[in-house]
Amino acid sequence: MIKKIFIYLICLLPWFANNLIPVDYQYFKEIKTPFFAPPTSFYPIAWTIVYILIAFTVYSIINSYKLKDLSNTYKYSLIINYLFNQSYTIVFFGLKNHFLGIISCLVTFLSALFLQEETSLMNNKISKLLYPYILLSLFATILSISIYLLNI
Repeated sequence: MIKKIFIYLICLLPWFANNLIPVDYQYFKEIKTPFFAPPTSFYPIAWTIVYILIAFTVYSIINSYKLKDLSNTYKYSLIINYLFNQSYTIVFFGLKNHFLGIISCLVTFLSALFLQEETSLMNNKISKLLYPYILLSLFATILSISIYLLNI
């Protein structure tokens, strides 16, 4: 049981790595945002739930397959998705670059679609847990485009 918890934590903790980077979150309050932008308290709650779901899907796949038996497309989808997901905080809040924020969100969304598809090939039931991630990353992309357009 302890081993399973440890493996799950290994799957979960990297998703919170971007929280270790000091950035100016006050910046979000200073820019123009669209009418549909949720309150700032929405983001940590929504992303925490999504990260828990992602980690559970990865944990489930790793539990069902040996790492060497995972398809390369699953591994690449996961790595690309992870890197672009984590890059958003750096480019938007750190570099204050709205255009790169759009790119980060868009690639996160597209790679989330690929990740869900690859996960469904291995475990269709578990892959459905990625739907909230897809929806949240789509919303983040639309929000990023809107912020960009309002602040150019």
